[in-house]
Amino acid sequence: MIIYQIFTRIFGNRNTTRKEWGTVAENGCGKMADIDARVLRRIHDMGVTHVWYTGVVRHATQTDYTAKGIPAQHAEIVKGRAGSPYAITDYYDVDPDLAVDVANRMEEWEQLIARTHAAGMKVIMDFVPNHVAREYHSISRPAGARDLGEGDDTGMNFSVHNNFYYCWGQALDLSRVTPNQTYQERPARATGNDHFDQRPGPNDWYETIKLNYGVDYCDAGGRSEHFDPVPDTWVQMRDILLFWAAKGIDGFRCDMAEMVPAPFWAYATAAVRAAHPSVIFVGEVYNPDLYRTYIDAGFDYLYDKVGMYDSMRDIICGHRWASDITTQWQCTDDIRTHMLYFLENHDEQRIASDYFAANPWRAFPAHMVCCLLQTNPYMLYAGQELGERGMDREGFSGWDGRTSIFDYWSVDSIRHGYFDLAKKTPEERQLMAAYRQVMRIAGREKAVTDGAMFDLMYVNTHFAEEQFAFIRKAGREMLLVAVNFSDLSVCREVTIPAHAFDFLNIPAGTFTATELLTGVAKDFTLTPDGSIPVDIPDYGGVIYKFKF
Repeated sequence: MIIYQIFTRIFGNRNTTRKEWGTVAENGCGKMADIDARVLRRIHDMGVTHVWYTGVVRHATQTDYTAKGIPAQHAEIVKGRAGSPYAITDYYDVDPDLAVDVANRMEEWEQLIARTHAAGMKVIMDFVPNHVAREYHSISRPAGARDLGEGDDTGMNFSVHNNFYYCWGQALDLSRVTPNQTYQERPARATGNDHFDQRPGPNDWYETIKLNYGVDYCDAGGRSEHFDPVPDTWVQMRDILLFWAAKGIDGFRCDMAEMVPAPFWAYATAAVRAAHPSVIFVGEVYNPDLYRTYIDAGFDYLYDKVGMYDSMRDIICGHRWASDITTQWQCTDDIRTHMLYFLENHDEQRIASDYFAANPWRAFPAHMVCCLLQTNPYMLYAGQELGERGMDREGFSGWDGRTSIFDYWSVDSIRHGYFDLAKKTPEERQLMAAYRQVMRIAGREKAVTDGAMFDLMYVNTHFAEEQFAFIRKAGREMLLVAVNFSDLSVCREVTIPAHAFDFLNIPAGTFTATELLTGVAKDFTLTPDGSIPVDIPDYGGVIYKFKF
């Protein structure tokens, strides 16, 4: 399972004006229609199985769509001209920026879902359960559905019947955010990042308000939970998930899932799967102590951020030894099929940025490990396979090594990779081909899709700093994978312990193995506790395939 994350607003935008703080009229905006059958074939050709379309649900923006019947948002509570895709203004609507014809934006989304399925891939979309935009108001909710906050008792800080938390008697104070506040909110509602007073700061999620799932965070006796009877917010959010699942959505990437109580997820995932059994849930959970709790609550996959991602980043940058990869996979070995590996996403800095590795090839060994080490899924962020640097000053998002999620912008590497192929640079072609080759191997080789893994590091301590090696085997096929995080090519003797021969049922003898990245064949003699010489290129790796 390989997920390709597309930040939809930017992906198809071919306007190269790129004015800092530019409007949609100046800088343009990608459309759902830009992701046509040809583009989807190119994505699928890389070995991608699922596409996560980020930012599809209608969210707060400074662009005025009132002429189209869409409520305007106050600029003081919108981050950037385009706005954050995680400040939802209508859970039942589609972002008008993404539509060619705003009036038909839902139909255009349904058409993109159908095109993606026709291209042989499944569709994942965002579900943002923890918070909404301050001026949330659904104009597209189904008949009979109440709006969030409708009927709340605003005189209570907390009530199990309320959708929001209120700072009773206090007006929202944005003086730490803007010097001349004109936006009015009274009583103030708690801010999305669990900020429960009326005065959020510039580093808070001040543009959002926290949803109430029946947890009283400010109870005099400490945090208390009120889940019986089922809170109204649970029912409303369940219905939103069911609404989108009925559109043909195959999975939900659930934003900041750990900020919402696990019992809600057990309730909601069970309800969705009762109607749509194949729908998957991917959770953004950063606390390893909570991983098993949220898996038990119904999540199929969780971000492996503070484990594998942080380790890989440090190894790529020379701050940890490559052998730390062993430590990370062992920490989650009992739930390994549930861990989602990644090297980039919309929150993290680009690998090729000056703030990370500056050179996209330095992460290629990590890409190989993430794709081939286990059977769990891998996520690729659009542009990573082309060496996108993210070194732009877009507006609200400054010079930070990230591709903005707040501004109207375009990215040359993505334009070259999927729309204007003639302008793809030799470097982009080479990196994309290498990424594609590894991901195809991950999806097509039985030893990877179905095989067992054996980590070789404990008998190859000379590898520890900059190289990593492991075996994958299924039936009569075996892959020996060795990667090199160094800028120097190396020749290493790789020891295969007797335990590996027993555990994987490896026969001893002399065999011809084919290196899958180059097609070069070579004879190796395999003996228990013996070693074989392997040449590993700088910032690269080898994948030797044995057939017994």
